[in-house]
Amino acid sequence: MCCGTEREVTVDCPLDCVYLREAHRHEKVASTDPHNFPNQDIRVTEEFIRDHEPLLLFLARTVLDAALATPGAVDFDVREALDALVRTYRTLQSGVYYETRPANPIAANICGLVQSGIEEFREHEPESTGMTRTRDADILGMLVFLQRLELDNNNGRKRGRAYLDFLRGFFPEQTGEQASASSTLIVP
Repeated sequence: MCCGTEREVTVDCPLDCVYLREAHRHEKVASTDPHNFPNQDIRVTEEFIRDHEPLLLFLARTVLDAALATPGAVDFDVREALDALVRTYRTLQSGVYYETRPANPIAANICGLVQSGIEEFREHEPESTGMTRTRDADILGMLVFLQRLELDNNNGRKRGRAYLDFLRGFFPEQTGEQASASSTLIVP
């Protein structure tokens, strides 16, 4: 079996495989029409992203870490988790707390880990800024942005992890302490 033809279709490739990373770098993923993105009513502007850059970096890293910590996770699991998180934060906008959980156990685990990360972020935010600044609407906007990035970077393969590889490219390998990244995310 050739990993070149079966890569991410029937073969589970490790994310650190040099051949997989090289293939992701050179593959041409069909661009998603922004008019087909879900949650069109939620505007995510460049100014919004700039104003909430620490939240974006935190959420992107948390999604990546949650997926990497979940055995068998692929881009489609991340998509399902992000969809559930977006629906949860949409209901919070109406004043109702209803947590949407994916039926897929892998996506549900990712979703739970991201929710835990968000709670931890909110607990520590007053320590660093002196006040709670992050609103549910801010989290919703960033989750929608990450959802759009996933749709734009998913290569469509059943076992594909091009989106995870894309996120991983923004964060240096951690060496015991939280790594930081410069902002180079591009709005789809």
